[in-house]
Amino acid sequence: MRLRSLLFAPAVRPDLLRKLPRAGADGVVIDCEDATPPGAKQDGRTNARTVGGELAAGGVAVFVRVNAVGTPWFDEDMRHGIPQGAAGVVVPMVEDRAQLDEVAAALVGRDGLSVVVGLETAAGVSRATSLLDHPVATAGYFGAEDFIADMGGVRTESNMEVLHARSTVALAGRLARVPVLDQVVVAFADGARFQREAAEARALGYAGKLCIHPSQVALAHGAFTPSPEEVAAARKLIVAYEQAEAGGQAVIVVDGRMIDGPLVSQARRVVASAE
Repeated sequence: MRLRSLLFAPAVRPDLLRKLPRAGADGVVIDCEDATPPGAKQDGRTNARTVGGELAAGGVAVFVRVNAVGTPWFDEDMRHGIPQGAAGVVVPMVEDRAQLDEVAAALVGRDGLSVVVGLETAAGVSRATSLLDHPVATAGYFGAEDFIADMGGVRTESNMEVLHARSTVALAGRLARVPVLDQVVVAFADGARFQREAAEARALGYAGKLCIHPSQVALAHGAFTPSPEEVAAARKLIVAYEQAEAGGQAVIVVDGRMIDGPLVSQARRVVASAE
């Protein structure tokens, strides 16, 4: 499954949940964690199961963000909050492989569910490769807000304070061969900031971005889908290189740029992504 966008909505808002498909996100997330207060966990779980089941029956890729392993709500979320036909679960605040062992045990008998691993703390980011390499992990995400809170740092619009952590998670995703999604933009009305962050994330190797407002979905898709111009340039480069390679050359010049194997690999990834 391609995940350029995961659009979140609170499990306690069935009215918003039913509107999620309108945005056209690659996946929607019914949030039983942060967006659902402690006193409403049962209601959130019920909505996730019932409304989520309706959405899944309509062909929507539905995920449920459960509460973290070790919280009082995790077991009940896994038992009673996952709708029939769900695409997967989002597990926040993962810090060690034993937690993912618990997730795997809770999913016995529910084959086919994807598990998106949340890396949102200093411990989680520092162990990102090991966590994303766990057999149950099919994708991951970086959570900047929780990470900076855990670090005792200060969140800034520059993202300088999370560059190392973002890069670490992107690298871990590559090593584990699972897609990773970038942090939320909490200023959801700031489309320019979202586009800027999405461009940064794509440059770092992220596959998509977490979204908290429907307007962010189209921006995410625009950022993580190669433009026609990019695809055309990539195809031109590949053809020129393959012709040169057949003639015994390993380095060529295309439009004033030196082209060798690594750049051709990038071009092939652009074409594959577009297709």
